[in-house]
Amino acid sequence: MFNIEKVSAHCDVPCGVYDPGEAQYAALSVIRFMDLINEMPDSDNFNKDDLAKFTRLVQQKEVHSIIAKNAVAVIWGDYFKAPQIEEHPGVQDLVHSIMMDGSKCKQGLHREDGLSLLSKINEFAEMFWATKETETEKKISPYAPNLEVVVPVLKSA
Repeated sequence: MFNIEKVSAHCDVPCGVYDPGEAQYAALSVIRFMDLINEMPDSDNFNKDDLAKFTRLVQQKEVHSIIAKNAVAVIWGDYFKAPQIEEHPGVQDLVHSIMMDGSKCKQGLHREDGLSLLSKINEFAEMFWATKETETEKKISPYAPNLEVVVPVLKSA
């Protein structure tokens, strides 16, 4: 009847179900992929297995850079409205900076770019949870690269 081939979206209904955790874990993955790539020996004589591993790691680094950027963009675009922006006037510049860092992570292999991406996404997470009047804490991820993430303090039922 409508001839629609593909539809994909986070709902645009104000459900309030948003969480920057997806962006944080994608950024952690980007850093881990960079670490794994940079641990590979420099060689003009990559065998096919090494080449396949390198290719997979680069491809996943790029995919997770996009996931991080998209997760932040959805929260910023769908959740942050005038009251939240007034409460956190720096969010616009922060999101732009996150987008730029995500692009740097796609383009290169510099761990510092990944660390900057994670740091800014953590700052975004603090802003987001503050708009929900939810206390946060910093925890070290239990898996490599074992870096700090900002998480909400969960309350017991």
